[in-house]
Amino acid sequence: MKTVTLPGGEAVPALGLGTWKMGVGDRDEAEQRRAIETGIAHGTTLIDTAEMYGEGRSEELVGQAIAGKRDKVFLVSKVLPSNASRRGTVAACERSLKRLGTGMIDLYLLHWRSSYPLADTVAAFMELQAAGKIRHWGVSNFDTRDLGELAGVSDGAGCAANQVLYNAASRGMEFDLYPKCHAAGMAMMAYCPLGEGPLLRDPVLQKIANRHGVSASAVAIAFTLRLPGVISIPKTSHAARMIENAAAGTLQLTAQDLREIDAAFPPPRRKMPLDIV
Repeated sequence: MKTVTLPGGEAVPALGLGTWKMGVGDRDEAEQRRAIETGIAHGTTLIDTAEMYGEGRSEELVGQAIAGKRDKVFLVSKVLPSNASRRGTVAACERSLKRLGTGMIDLYLLHWRSSYPLADTVAAFMELQAAGKIRHWGVSNFDTRDLGELAGVSDGAGCAANQVLYNAASRGMEFDLYPKCHAAGMAMMAYCPLGEGPLLRDPVLQKIANRHGVSASAVAIAFTLRLPGVISIPKTSHAARMIENAAAGTLQLTAQDLREIDAAFPPPRRKMPLDIV
């Protein structure tokens, strides 16, 4: 399994599991839990969730799935912007810890820009680190200007990761955001690496998948993982698809594969607005 090194020197899995829309009262929650457990068994031990997902129910589902396996998992969660004051961030983290059934979150992110000053949110992150409640902190949906503001905040240089939307059909971050983060040693986390459905039906990805004997989803994920320092967090609620996705962790796309993807989904040639869903 590929790994990504965080600014502090810790190596974490490059392929993880997203949990958006999981644990929201669906009848297949038992299958969703099995998918997470299957992912852990196949080395997909980085799990991303958030207090926003299902109003905390996703965190509860993750907590159930990792019970007895917490030491095998690198756990990521996020604080809502509406809770991102200094006091509110600390309180939100405490609630997330309780739902997750753990005493520590490995990486805690600001979900997107808040009306609260960045200095207050970062101060809360530092307080949580000092208390042993989180190990690393980062941001999500931050573009280059946002990162510039963050760098000017006391302790802002400690940001370990920036989670953004990234897939073959949404490549805007390659132009300037990825180079900025990579130069700073900041990990990038690609959410929605499988796109919104049509991407996996694309004939180019299907042809490459057939060439390698894997699924189109594995190709789409591997495309995001080709960049050093990128962590990809595809979401699936099904154990069988989890196994298909796990193949991306060792899949090496060839120069020909990448040329074909570039032809179908051209890389950006100018600054693009950061895509967000």
